[in-house]
Amino acid sequence: MPPPEDVPVIAIDGPSASGKGTIAQGVARVLGFHYLDSGALYRLVALAARRRGIELTAEQPLAQVAAGLDASFEGDEVILDGERVTDTIRSEPVSQDASKVASHPQVRAALMARQRAFRRPPGLVAEGRDMGTHVFPDARLKIFLTASPEERARRRYKQLIDKGMDVTMIDLVRDIAERDRRDRERAVAPLKQADDAVLIDTTSLTIDEIVNAVVARYRSLTS
Repeated sequence: MPPPEDVPVIAIDGPSASGKGTIAQGVARVLGFHYLDSGALYRLVALAARRRGIELTAEQPLAQVAAGLDASFEGDEVILDGERVTDTIRSEPVSQDASKVASHPQVRAALMARQRAFRRPPGLVAEGRDMGTHVFPDARLKIFLTASPEERARRRYKQLIDKGMDVTMIDLVRDIAERDRRDRERAVAPLKQADDAVLIDTTSLTIDEIVNAVVARYRSLTS
């Protein structure tokens, strides 16, 4: 087995609802690579903390939760403490909590090794907010996805409504703006485009168009 640093990584970063998850999964499927949803780990920490009554401002206890997280990914399912929480961690309250949890340096440090352990042959597509800048700075290809705030709110609205959740567009626009601010201003590994990342505005593009563009870019680097 090649050493981890020899295993290719495609890092896909961007703000909330920019299409990272859908695109990363599509690229991983086409290339036969593993897939890392780094945001799910922070959502799991947030959910576990809430269930244990830990305040989201308590950095050290949160880091302890992150270090001892009893979580696994089984296909499309996310398991926490033996319970399926796939839909629960996608709720808007948990999303907001995860953004707060992710601002703590000790939490990010506690999850670093777990994220890097996903780097296995034949390759990895990792999506998040600091995959190309912090977790996998040596990624073979770095992509930064963006979209207009209105389009991102519309996507998030449809996603939550389809799951039967009660949300409003006004609340989502406000929440996305607040999450963007928090992600960009955090002290450690803030959300930003890596200097060597390819910027793709997904506002008016289809999923297939974006996936094909990323795959084509990766293959051009390895041919």
